[in-house]
Amino acid sequence: MPMSRRDFLKRLALTGGAVAAAPYAGVAAHISPAKQQADPLLTGICDIHIHAAPDVKPRRIGELDFARRAKAAGYRAVMYKANEWSSHDRAYLIEQAVPGLSVFGGFCMNPTHGSRVNPYAARMAVQTTGNRCRCIWMPTQAAVYQHAQEHLAGPVIPVTDPNGHVLPEVAEVMEICAEADIMFATGHSSPAESVAMARKAKEIGLKKFVVTHANSRIWKLTEAQIDEIAALGGWIEYCFLPNLCGPGTGLPNIPKATAEEFIAYVSLCPERSFVSTDLGQTGMPDPLDGMKQCIQTMQSYGISQQTIDTLTKRNPAHLVGLL
Repeated sequence: MPMSRRDFLKRLALTGGAVAAAPYAGVAAHISPAKQQADPLLTGICDIHIHAAPDVKPRRIGELDFARRAKAAGYRAVMYKANEWSSHDRAYLIEQAVPGLSVFGGFCMNPTHGSRVNPYAARMAVQTTGNRCRCIWMPTQAAVYQHAQEHLAGPVIPVTDPNGHVLPEVAEVMEICAEADIMFATGHSSPAESVAMARKAKEIGLKKFVVTHANSRIWKLTEAQIDEIAALGGWIEYCFLPNLCGPGTGLPNIPKATAEEFIAYVSLCPERSFVSTDLGQTGMPDPLDGMKQCIQTMQSYGISQQTIDTLTKRNPAHLVGLL
């Protein structure tokens, strides 16, 4: 009998997440779209957090190439994320080149767009030809929280003031996203900052407020924080990437998360949650393989197919405007 979410969280607290998940077998060889066949496990999938080239970091696959393979595998939609540059303009072109697959993008509020969160950039993004901008992320690589936690150098971009209040320019971007009915995502903000922004989003009337990386590393939310964000009308993103990291992978210095930890999180509030891979890094699994392993992990732990479909198909499709 599958464990309840409470039992999972209790075990997680007792073990500190020390139970190892099954190791990933390795990175699959490239398969051309012409030879790829639709996979029943992947039919209808919407993975709305994928990293691909072009980017300032090495990526294992290009955006156009991956879009072709995703369509062949049966995906409904993909959304690309680049930390430094916009991806919604390329999404407009890629969707024309790969008819039958919905392709989206957006951008992160990092220093390439200014020294502060930039409402003007947000306005221009939602007006870009094709209406492919479906998410604006708050700072990622330039997040104040990540810099403080990991002792990073370089410029930072705040989202709250010293008293924890959401900055006016952040609220203005929320208003832009609300008017355009697209996602506003927390990026690499702290859990406390994410809760503060969720409260502001509720006040503004933003319907697609998303807390990203809620099960990942320094961004892990508590159950109480997840419950509050969901009650405020927010959405929670869980990435499968942490379950594929660790020694012998392309991200050896990131601790490997356990299968039980992932299941504990996705069991909390699936009606307000979605799953993405956050894959595309060199030396890491292909995003198609990562999503397939993610689904198989949920199945093996007794997550119902209806819940899996909610997390990987319906909720992400709603957030990018397909439902």
